[in-house]
Formats: sequence, structure tokens, C-alpha cells
Amino acid sequence: MSKTRIPLLGVAGLLLLTTACSGGATTTGAPAPAPGAGPGKVLFLGDSVAAGEALPLAAAFQASGVEFQSIAADGGGNVVGPFSEENWRKLPGQITSAHPAVVVYQLTTYDWGSREEQQAAYGKLSTTVTAAGAKLVFVTTPPIKPDDFYQPHLTDLNRTSEVARAVASAGKATVLDAGTVWGTTYEQVKDGKADRSADGIHTCPQGAARFTSWLLAELAKLFPGFTPASAQSWANTGWAADDHFKGC
Repeated sequence: MSKTRIPLLGVAGLLLLTTACSGGATTTGAPAPAPGAGPGKVLFLGDSVAAGEALPLAAAFQASGVEFQSIAADGGGNVVGPFSEENWRKLPGQITSAHPAVVVYQLTTYDWGSREEQQAAYGKLSTTVTAAGAKLVFVTTPPIKPDDFYQPHLTDLNRTSEVARAVASAGKATVLDAGTVWGTTYEQVKDGKADRSADGIHTCPQGAARFTSWLLAELAKLFPGFTPASAQSWANTGWAADDHFKGC
């Protein structure tokens, strides 16, 4: 068992309490570190998968004393593929006005296009984030169980992490492989509990919490001054009752 896997498994037990206390009960933990000890403001980009993950992320970053904002969008949020042209009309302004120190882009289920189109879009995002004075972090997307809507685009989606790494190799971005959290194939149930939505795409509270624990640990490696708050301080704060979590 890897060192990374141990805390991810631990969150599953915490969420047993989250489900029972979804009316808004809170749990207090160790005091959060002083603001400024972490990576600075974190801006989170992505599609509806990321929008669900943003719920525990917001709680965890708040508990860790780090400002967090999500502009992940249901039915979009992508920088290449359908809807991306519309997104690019507002995205540079959103990034600039947020004044982030770190921009995390979780590759989306809409990142369709040729290798050249994907590389151009990811490169454009890297340039935009760098110009805003922030660091770009790509995060690979959870594996999906494709339906007829996604099936024609699997080749494109399976290429996204490779293209992101090619863009990041220029030294202006980082790629984090979330395979540690999700594995290589869609799994609806993990450790005996619902981890991913039955729709084959989205996450359940347990999966979103495991992702949150992992992402904060990865950011702590990138920003040694950052000490994430313990999961006990954010896992049971009511976010698991949100309507984003369906099919769980």
C-alpha cells in the first residue's frame, strides 16, 4: 500500500458521519494556519465534475487558511472542444480579476479536438495564467463510463493528459495525475461505499473527499509552506448534501 493511499482511504470513514449529519453539522479541528502560509489564492477550473469536487475543496481550503474560488461550470468549463469559444470570451477576464496565485484546471470531459487543437488550447491557458502572475496546475480527469454521447470522443479524451504534459514540459505548468485517486477505470463503488455517480461521469461525496485530500497533499509538495488542515476539520461540514451529488 502506498503512502498516498492511506489518508485517501481514511476519508471514506469520515463520510459515514457526513451522510448522517448532512443537515449542516460541523466538526472542528486544529486551528487553520495563518493566511499566506499556503500557495495563495487558488482558482479552480473545470466542468460539472469539477463543480462537484469544488464543494469539499472549498471547505478544505477554508479550514487550511487558503482563499479558494471555483469557476467550474456545468455543461462546459472547457478550454478546447464544444463551448470553449464562448468560454474563452470571458475566461481571461475571470482569471485576471480573481488575482490567483495558483490556477488548477481539471481536464474536462468536453476537451474534444485534435492533438493540435488540444495543445494550442492548453498552451493558451498556460500563457494566460502566467500573464496573470499565477502558476498553472493541470489535473487529470477521473476515468468515465462512456455512453453514446461520449463514445465518439474517447480517443480525444484519452489523449488529454499526454498533451497537457507536453505543454507543461515548457516549464510553465505542472501536471498532477489523479490516477492515485481514481485508478485507470471507472469504479462506482470503492471500499464498500458509493464513490462515483451511477451516471458514469460524476463523483459522489466519498470520491470528492478523497480527491480533495489528495489534491491538498499534492499542493503541499509544490508549496512547502502549505500545511493542509486535517480531514476531520472539513469532511463533515454539510457540503455532502448538495444537489451536485446525484446517482450516489
